[in-house]
Amino acid sequence: MSGIAARYASSLFELAREEGAIDAVEGDLKRFDAMLQDSDDLMRLVRSPVFSTEEQLRAISAVLDKAGIAGLVGNFIRVVARNRRLFAMTDMLSEFRKLAAAHRGEATAEVTVAGKLSDAQHEELKTALKSAMNKDVAIHEVVDPSILGGMIVKVGSRQIDTSLRTKLSSLKLALKEVG
Repeated sequence: MSGIAARYASSLFELAREEGAIDAVEGDLKRFDAMLQDSDDLMRLVRSPVFSTEEQLRAISAVLDKAGIAGLVGNFIRVVARNRRLFAMTDMLSEFRKLAAAHRGEATAEVTVAGKLSDAQHEELKTALKSAMNKDVAIHEVVDPSILGGMIVKVGSRQIDTSLRTKLSSLKLALKEVG
């Protein structure tokens, strides 16, 4: 699936670069991603193979129109729907973020947290990652209450998992070995 996502994201990035609209496109994609994360119904529409192409296209067009997402991003998402590739949309968004960050000379960090970070926490994390990576870092925050607490930080092929869920699993394993 990552091949599909990378190809679509790369195509959108090239179009955005040609038009000098990388930041605008990234902003619209960020708004669409927020809508996906906030709506279980929209996520189900995007991921479910049960809906026909026409149903997905009609529904996604209505969502885009209501959100005021038009132009390059609106057309892109409609093409993705027409081609029955909406299931890979979250991966496409992630791939585009990586391309845009690389274009700006930044690294991209995917941070999974149990609850939304405050602005102060976001800035503190960004500062810590910047000093560790020796370059600016763009943070993509994913909220996953199942990790219970702590966070999981992925930058490139590196991952740091300080989640409470992982620590509890490790403790459970250690207790099984003892008993």
